Amino acid sequence: MKVLLLGHKGMLGSDLAAQFRHRHEVVGMDMDDIDITREGDVHRAVGEVCPQIVINAAAYTNVDGCETDRDACYAVNAEAVKNIASACKGKGILIIHYSTDYVFDGTQTKPYEEDHPCRPVSVYGASKLAGEKYLQEIADDWLIIRTAWLYGLKGRNFVSAILEKAATTGALTVVDDQIGSPTCTRDLAAATELLHDKKGRGIFHVTNRGYCSWFEFAKRILKEANLEHVSLAAIKTSELKRSAPRPAYSVLSMQKFMNATGKTMQPWQLAFSDYYKYITSRTCLADASLVKIRD
Repeated sequence: MKVLLLGHKGMLGSDLAAQFRHRHEVVGMDMDDIDITREGDVHRAVGEVCPQIVINAAAYTNVDGCETDRDACYAVNAEAVKNIASACKGKGILIIHYSTDYVFDGTQTKPYEEDHPCRPVSVYGASKLAGEKYLQEIADDWLIIRTAWLYGLKGRNFVSAILEKAATTGALTVVDDQIGSPTCTRDLAAATELLHDKKGRGIFHVTNRGYCSWFEFAKRILKEANLEHVSLAAIKTSELKRSAPRPAYSVLSMQKFMNATGKTMQPWQLAFSDYYKYITSRTCLADASLVKIRD
């Protein structure tokens, strides 16, 4: 099949490209090639490529930035999704789109299921929910994958930030009152292809298995990197005084994914160990066989 991959240079997009190229023809487009906020550009790209699948891995993910630049946030996370759905309508094209745990308010104490009412508490979460609704209202054939706490080889993320700060400051403070599931983009890319193969449609939650606080995740990162001598202290979210509120608990239920695929994602601890070995090895080959989705 021919796949049009939007945002192919990004953290998730680069791993999706590596995953799907094993069995599909992938045409990647990024900001240098297309402005997805312009309807004409999206229609033109879909018309030229003639894909069977469009994967949208492009997003405005600066959560605090979304609070101060609402128009740009909605343009990328909502209006662009509307453009993609419109361009694919009536052409038999499957759209695979990514959303976020931030569509929930974080007041629950058990994993959120796909049909749980969405109550975003930030502009970012609201913009991603608006994108979901556009896709459901307009598209003929679609798959929405909600995920969380992504890290990967390309782009800035929590893992790279912790490693950089550990090397430059020697002392870290990390919040311990936000709970979620760290998710490796390589694992998410493999799970995406599996859902496609199993003809998954609708909304699915996909993260690595298990959950922790950002503080616990930082502790694991330092341990894996042999940096346990670095000072690490826990603080509360209120002490950070950030522009955007965050859900305190945003663990996503994986039951629907397991029912549809017969597989479970590997635990976040093992996923991170695999990832760290991968990025520190001398031969970082984009090999999908390294990704573990367990029976």
